Amino acid sequence: MVVLATKCYVEGAARERALDGMNALVDNVVGDLDADWEVGVRHDDFVSVTITGDDAVVARNALGEEWGTVGTGFEDGETYVGTLESWDEDGIVLDAGERVRIPADELGLGPGTPSQIRDRFGLVQHMPLRFVAGDPPRLADAERDRLFEWTRSDNGRLNVNSATRGEVRATLNRAGHARDVVTVERLGLLEQSVVCAEGTDPPGLLASVGEYLPAELKCVIP
Repeated sequence: MVVLATKCYVEGAARERALDGMNALVDNVVGDLDADWEVGVRHDDFVSVTITGDDAVVARNALGEEWGTVGTGFEDGETYVGTLESWDEDGIVLDAGERVRIPADELGLGPGTPSQIRDRFGLVQHMPLRFVAGDPPRLADAERDRLFEWTRSDNGRLNVNSATRGEVRATLNRAGHARDVVTVERLGLLEQSVVCAEGTDPPGLLASVGEYLPAELKCVIP
């Protein structure tokens, strides 16, 4: 079994839709291999995939490369993935199978408190983030580069949690904003980043679609 660094924290019909979507995403990665799989959700909401077959090891590795994995124990200097759990004035906490606190001065995302940084970079709860283990741990350079690139682009963003990529796309269409969007990037199973077309105002988009999405929404303004 491999435990992926993405969570399924919705319930009822929404969970069924999310897991159906996750099954399709797993198929995209390992469908050509000699492997059978079953997608589930662990007690802490992390998605697990049980894999059997001659290519099971290859399949597990491929899924780990695609999504990142969680476990217990970290080696200093190595990069891992955790999901954004909480934040306060002293730093942020990631869930990577165990809680990892990254101090504010190890975020490397410029001035401001962690709450202000979260707002500036559109960090929604449960969003997967890469970090480097150590004493103290720090946000990974590649993660910092990705987030800074968001703010330097000509395209604003609207980040969303608690919805699949398909649900976000359907909501944009229903609200009449299909032409205002370049694409919807998948951050995690239920965390998406709507890339706005040039000239589209992210706060305006948020105001328009917010009533249709029972989710946390955060804007990234270039």
